[in-house]
Amino acid sequence: MTSSLSEAEGKRPAVPCAPAAAAASRLQTIAALLLALRPKQFVKNGVVFAPLVFTVRLAWRPLYPDTWLPLLGRSLLAFTAFCAVSAAGYLVNDLRDIEADRLHPRKRLRPIASGALAARPAVYAALAGYAAGLLAGVPLGWRFEATITGYGLLVLAYTFVLKQAVILDVLAIASGFALRAMGGAFAIAVPVSPWLYLCTVLGALLLAVNKRRHELLLLDAEAVHHRPALAAYSVPLLDQMSSTVAAATVIAYSLYTFTAENLPTNHAMMVTVPFVLYGIFRYLFLVYRRDEGGSPEDLLVRDLPLLACVALWLITAAAVLAIYR
Repeated sequence: MTSSLSEAEGKRPAVPCAPAAAAASRLQTIAALLLALRPKQFVKNGVVFAPLVFTVRLAWRPLYPDTWLPLLGRSLLAFTAFCAVSAAGYLVNDLRDIEADRLHPRKRLRPIASGALAARPAVYAALAGYAAGLLAGVPLGWRFEATITGYGLLVLAYTFVLKQAVILDVLAIASGFALRAMGGAFAIAVPVSPWLYLCTVLGALLLAVNKRRHELLLLDAEAVHHRPALAAYSVPLLDQMSSTVAAATVIAYSLYTFTAENLPTNHAMMVTVPFVLYGIFRYLFLVYRRDEGGSPEDLLVRDLPLLACVALWLITAAAVLAIYR
């Protein structure tokens, strides 16, 4: 009898010990949290490097790294600060929209909406992100600190109010990019041409308008339940807005290459205009012919022609600024 009991006990499946289960749960929470921070979106914060590229060309002396390495370090710190604050904003946004996201065919898979990440760790991480971003900005001066604080407040205002305000919603997104460019300039203490701010705002506005268009087409009749402001939009209206902003972006960038004081006086920067034209046309092709306007950050990584265009634009712009410094 005793032998039979022993054999039966020996055949029972092993039960994982409590510490191992707790460790596995913590790892799952960390993985879900990292996903909820949306690291793919961090590419948007690369706008903070624009002032470094377009306003400090006179300091570019490759053989003397002491002239540009400190500026690069400050820009990297600014980038890190904006990544921390923007990631915190994504967490707050997902907590705020948890019910609406569960009705969305794609957003329902996000960690918070799917239940993979609980609310409490998300709240703690959001608070830590805001604190880390503000602390990282302290060495960059009070102007940068004011800018990133304003950016954080704008993100909160967008999450709780502006997201539901027609037209103001896309303007708020564009303003966030302008604040990134402004923060990048304050981080390295250089003036930036107003044209650069204008081009940044218009480019961001083009992405935001077409993202709304994609949401409207994707959700169709359910759009109003996911985001009430979408009920005020229509596809023809957004198409008109997209065309207007695209044309304005090309014009603004072209004028920037001719009139900005910090660019070569021989207008050599005009050679980069074709890259901007192709990039905008390629983006509109992907939006209107392939219906891929929902995630601009994915397009930049996934679409090889668009990626090549951006790379060639950067190389050409850098070469012009280096040769005609």
